[in-house]
Amino acid sequence: MPLSDELRNVVASADVRVRRERDSALLQVAKLQEQLERAESALSIVRSAADAELQPPHWLSPPAKRAKSAATLVLMLSDMHFDEVVLPDEVDGLNAYNRAIATQRLQRWTTNVVKLARHHLAGVRYDGCVLLLGGDTFSGDIHEELTATNHDTILGSLLYWAEQLAAAVDVLGKEFKHVHCAAVPGNHGRTTRKPRAKLRARTNYDWLLAKMLEKHFAKDDRATFQIPESADCLVRIYGMGHLLTHGDQTSGGGGIGGIYPPIMRMRARKAQRYLATGQSFDTLWLGHWHQYLPSPGMVVNGSMKGVDEYAYVNNFAYEQPQQALALVVPDKGITLQAPVFCMNRKAERW
Repeated sequence: MPLSDELRNVVASADVRVRRERDSALLQVAKLQEQLERAESALSIVRSAADAELQPPHWLSPPAKRAKSAATLVLMLSDMHFDEVVLPDEVDGLNAYNRAIATQRLQRWTTNVVKLARHHLAGVRYDGCVLLLGGDTFSGDIHEELTATNHDTILGSLLYWAEQLAAAVDVLGKEFKHVHCAAVPGNHGRTTRKPRAKLRARTNYDWLLAKMLEKHFAKDDRATFQIPESADCLVRIYGMGHLLTHGDQTSGGGGIGGIYPPIMRMRARKAQRYLATGQSFDTLWLGHWHQYLPSPGMVVNGSMKGVDEYAYVNNFAYEQPQQALALVVPDKGITLQAPVFCMNRKAERW
């Protein structure tokens, strides 16, 4: 019996609806399959990361027998702000800074590190040294006034100062036989106007500079590098954790307690996070604040640049250009902290 036109329309409509539901179901299955594959891939990466143990250089790990005088020298370089120009007339004659002066200060820092290690810390048998690159190597061009007054473009600065820092690392390698370089990005070296959380390291010239140094020393057994993709870097020395960060992850510090309250809050939060993931650190190393403040469990680095116009107009305390140094020994950790002074006004001729 032939179907009526009305019945044929009902059947056709039902067929179309079934086809649409089938296509929608197939599309949903495809999406779920894709999500499953992504989840399995992510799980595989997590498992691989969990299984992979990052091995520090062998000399950073304590052997069964070690000389009583053995130690590792920890040095920090941060807040150099290379190629920024500071004019004495604009800071009441308290400081001057340009490429020539910064080059002298980096060289003087290197010389003074060797002098302190050889003579002021005589009798120590060094296993090597750890160089913590704490960011703000360059002032960058994140502010209009910096773009207008810097000595060079950021790319020109990168080329020049990569060579100067490579020379400093080479001296440390010759003096201490082993040098382990750890690096984190600062806030001035970023390639974006505003600070960012995603791709924080890879969009920062501090990260690129560290990678250039790593490539330069690729065939040199004396130098090793630890350059994470994150804002923090955990270095273990004789089994003890030393956490390097730039220090711009907190703000404040203008009250009667100074910069300690905000920094200590940041330290507590980081300690809680690391403990929750089965890790820990004994000492937090940071820069950013341009004040050298050594204390138990925390080292705040100074600045190689010294006083600038921003510090002057905001009435910040005066501090000589200096960088942090510490002596770390097995079982006890940091036993000595000292500043490495970088400025010689007479030699800099200002």
